Amino acid sequence: MSETPVKQQNTAAFYGQAVASFAVAMAATGVGIYNLDADIWVRAFLAIAVLYLVTSAFTLSKVIRDRQEAGQIVSRVDQARLEKLLAEHDPFEKL
Repeated sequence: MSETPVKQQNTAAFYGQAVASFAVAMAATGVGIYNLDADIWVRAFLAIAVLYLVTSAFTLSKVIRDRQEAGQIVSRVDQARLEKLLAEHDPFEKL
């Protein structure tokens, strides 16, 4: 009755692809802002906006992951309580 959920782990190739994709996107955005035909303050503003967007995305990702992990822990505790109750229950016990 006890089921251990399979922990999903990413492969090294998937991790490498995600890191490479992030690096390429940041580099391309940086080159685009650098080569933009605008005043320095406009380019600086865009660079700060991109950095703020990236940090917000990382924070949102962490919050979503933490919420999902907390839900899994609560589910495991509830499952353990149910298994304990079922193990202790004796239907043939005298009333």
